[in-house]
Amino acid sequence: MTTPIPRHAPGLETNAAAALPWQQIDTVLLDMDGTLLDLHFDNHFWLEHLPQRYAELHGVSRALADAELIPLFRQHAGQLNWYCTDFWSRELRLSIRDLKREVAELIALRPDADTFLAALRDAGKRVVMITNAHRDSLSLKLERIELAPYFDRLISSHDYGFPKENQQFWHALQQDLQFEPARSLFIDDSLPILRSARDFGIGHLLAVREPDSRLGPKDTEEFAAAEDYRVLLNGL
Repeated sequence: MTTPIPRHAPGLETNAAAALPWQQIDTVLLDMDGTLLDLHFDNHFWLEHLPQRYAELHGVSRALADAELIPLFRQHAGQLNWYCTDFWSRELRLSIRDLKREVAELIALRPDADTFLAALRDAGKRVVMITNAHRDSLSLKLERIELAPYFDRLISSHDYGFPKENQQFWHALQQDLQFEPARSLFIDDSLPILRSARDFGIGHLLAVREPDSRLGPKDTEEFAAAEDYRVLLNGL
């Protein structure tokens, strides 16, 4: 889950993103939540639905639930536990899997993400999903949105034991896929994760300008931004 912040200085990111050197890109690495899927589901679940259901199931007020949950979220943010449904089920004494299914109708594809994926496949690019989502969350979303056929591999960071924020994730990915970092494109909505990928040597990086459709655009800082997936197809 990421926290959107106000957007400023539009234009530069779109121009940069529109000029992808596709002839220099063999492998495309794609995040899922906020990149291919609208982040509204995840933000609503963690910030609204889970706290409300936690309050109901444990017989406390919503204010007390927030007071208990927010420090826990901050404590584990960016760590593998933050993305682990098993961890939160144990920690909060409830079933994260079941609670996510209660609002699964909010899972939605971002505009033209499927068009982009189909074009990558048709162009012969190696396409790999790399997500911090736990396999339980990944399975639920693949039930709702048919993404699997577009990908050569679907990789959860839990497979390696390290989140994408950690350099050890990238070394494990390199050993697993045997890909060329300099000839790879990675798109993600998390700036800390993009910085981790940059440190590892991923040659082409794009952020996502509007990961949550209900919260508007955000500042992608030093990274070029993907705003319209159709624009990225130029030159492919």
